[in-house]
Amino acid sequence: MRVASVTRVLSGAVLIIIAVGVVWFAHPLLFLAVAEVLLVLAFVEYARLAAAGGLTIPIVPSCIATMLVSVAIGATQWHGDRLVGTGAGIDAVLMSALVVLAALTLPAWKGGKDALGSAAAAVFPLFYLGLPIGAMLALRTWPGREALFLLMLTVMVSDTAQYYSGRAFGKRLLAPAISPKKTIEGAVGGFVVGTAFFTALGAWWLPSMPIGLRVGLGLALVALGIAGDLFESMLKRSAGVKDSSALIPGHGGVLDRIDALLFAAPIYYIVLKYL
Repeated sequence: MRVASVTRVLSGAVLIIIAVGVVWFAHPLLFLAVAEVLLVLAFVEYARLAAAGGLTIPIVPSCIATMLVSVAIGATQWHGDRLVGTGAGIDAVLMSALVVLAALTLPAWKGGKDALGSAAAAVFPLFYLGLPIGAMLALRTWPGREALFLLMLTVMVSDTAQYYSGRAFGKRLLAPAISPKKTIEGAVGGFVVGTAFFTALGAWWLPSMPIGLRVGLGLALVALGIAGDLFESMLKRSAGVKDSSALIPGHGGVLDRIDALLFAAPIYYIVLKYL
């Protein structure tokens, strides 16, 4: 086995151990702190991608606004040592952030054709990073750690199935303009294994959810995970970089590890909360 492959496997094992420990055992305050640290790291990588694409954003205000959005969704109220907030104040945070961040792009504009792009890039992290991470904060509070862990495991299992199915059977590219490695055959493998995994384990961790809804939600989570992965690949390809950073040996950056969750978590949260 090559050194790069060994490094990737070891890094992946460490990441899994940390994820299990934080999601399953961490105190709510520690979980919140870890989530916000990951958000900041992901934001820094996002800001680098924006800069590589020629877009100037107010980094500190945009990062703070993104953190506030995640906290407003997932951690607005406390009872003892438990987080119980699920969105109080999010409207005020979003409206204020949109106005402030748009206004802050004014002094940075130099008269080029990037005004709309820079303004949009400054606001986009609120939705791309803040909302999904806030949703995961809320999910750990209710329905609980099992529900959040089920989401993370499903995305992880699906991603692994896509990788090995693609290596074994992949012939037709799924999105050649975006990713030269993802194949239709790999995606099919991810759908089959990821959906089966979610449906089976969901009977234990989400017992009140009918099997038909579990199957449909499993399919949706796999599809959203693939879309999230391709979306981040599109951002990187547009910026001319291979990985969002080199923070995690063999795996790239934080964005490279959570890209699928960023698309899957909000829909998962909406389904569990309202359906």
